[in-house]
Amino acid sequence: MIQASNITLRLGKRALFEDVNIKFTEGNCYGIIGANGAGKSTFLRILSRQLEPTKGDIIITPGQRLSFLQQDHFKYDAYNVMDTVIMGNKRLYEIMKEKDAIYAKEDFNDEDGIRASELEVEFAGMDGWESESSAASLLNGLGIETDLHYKMMHELNGSEKVKVLLAQALFGNPDILLLDEPTNHLDLDATRWLEEFLINFDNTVIVVSHDRYFLNKVCTHIADIDYAKIQLYSGNYDFWYESSQLMVRQMKEANKKKEERIKELQEFIQRFSANASKSKQATSRKRALEKIELDDIRPSSRKYPYIDFRPSREIGNEVLTVSNLSKTIDGIKVLDDISFIVGHDDKIAFVGPDTLATTTLFKILSGEMEPDEGTYKWGVTTNVSYFPKDNTELFDSEDTIVDFLMPYSPEKDVSYVRGFMGRMLFAGEEGSKKLNVLSGGERVRVMLSRMMIAGANILILDEPTNHLDMESITSLNNGLIKFPGVILFTSQDHQFVQTTANRIMEITPSGLIDKITTYDEYLDSDIMARKRQVMRFNREDELLDKEFDKPKE
Repeated sequence: MIQASNITLRLGKRALFEDVNIKFTEGNCYGIIGANGAGKSTFLRILSRQLEPTKGDIIITPGQRLSFLQQDHFKYDAYNVMDTVIMGNKRLYEIMKEKDAIYAKEDFNDEDGIRASELEVEFAGMDGWESESSAASLLNGLGIETDLHYKMMHELNGSEKVKVLLAQALFGNPDILLLDEPTNHLDLDATRWLEEFLINFDNTVIVVSHDRYFLNKVCTHIADIDYAKIQLYSGNYDFWYESSQLMVRQMKEANKKKEERIKELQEFIQRFSANASKSKQATSRKRALEKIELDDIRPSSRKYPYIDFRPSREIGNEVLTVSNLSKTIDGIKVLDDISFIVGHDDKIAFVGPDTLATTTLFKILSGEMEPDEGTYKWGVTTNVSYFPKDNTELFDSEDTIVDFLMPYSPEKDVSYVRGFMGRMLFAGEEGSKKLNVLSGGERVRVMLSRMMIAGANILILDEPTNHLDMESITSLNNGLIKFPGVILFTSQDHQFVQTTANRIMEITPSGLIDKITTYDEYLDSDIMARKRQVMRFNREDELLDKEFDKPKE
């Protein structure tokens, strides 16, 4: 058990946490959520005692061992992989080294023998003789091959280091396990292995993650940080989200009824307070009125954009026919004889490691690029809106957001455009921001605003979840699920793909794979498909690997 008692943390005048009381018990996995800047990672650092709070205490059951995921990828560069993992149990590692030092002595004496025997007893009690095999099992599960187990940490790339540090945190069956974004830079197979590990883990797990699919798989409880407090809920992330939305709706409905009752009572009092025969009744109504209090609904500090794509016309049966498309870029054949037909109910996710092929196909279908061979034909009722992966050129401008969106609006009215902007959290002066100063997340929200204004019945989206926070991804996910038109898209967010797509396509060197199925079913049905997804993650992590391998400044 680990408990936060009256925890307060002040940063200047701002209180990040104020008198937080929460208990985490054995056998449960707690997902820590909250808006950006709410203090999720900071709270984990307080729990692990890496950061001292302004006030309050962290209480851990005596004798229990706490383990946390290290974030410094260079900390263990002077050690080999096996030793780094075993360091997850500090005391066990100390015993191993002390034993080795004693046995290496040339002048081994009786006192050394007594000390060695004491260490051996303690070592055996900690399953020390199984430590290397246990560490190897963790490493293999996460995808670190056996030939890397005794290499030096500085010899590994960034993704491999992340996996080793994760194995370190998991090593030795800790009583309390703290994980801050454990799925970052993990490939699909490693993530699945970690999910199964945590599901079967009997002790306390506290995890911070932006991966909704992961939180849904492993969490038994959600701890929501809001207004400097932490509220605990049973269930996974989706259960928390749906129930929190329901609670707000119910409270609003209850307040609406109270408001109606207040209005009725006020009208009665005004009508009959001067009437002698009714004055007694009016007085009682007045007392009843005084007792009615509206519940103070305090909205969450997190901001959910309202994303709702409404086509201006219904789509017909003929949507899209692609015939023998081919495209060569820089001497490499990116698309080779691609053919498929899109139906009017299709929401197609393009998956697989070849993201260039998908981006090229999307550019051709949106009219931004011409194919070398083949044709494509949109139906006469279709209206296409395209979300490009790279929007740099679009935002290299001094124009304001309003100026950017106005040409796409069917109504050339600033207030009409600002209505869409408000939905996407660009209210008031935010709408006057210049395009070239927007953050990555703000740019994505502007692009989604453009798509909503356009009223298209065909959406083509190339990695729309990049740069978005958890709240925006959830809103976009929900908006696409209820969208009545056709969607062609790609995304790295597992839950986003799983819940949106009803058809999976993958462009491979041997041709196009096309299956009417969900993403999970696709991965489960084909081992090679899962391996190709791992290739995708590995390729996309190459830049991160290089970043990790840079020497510290």
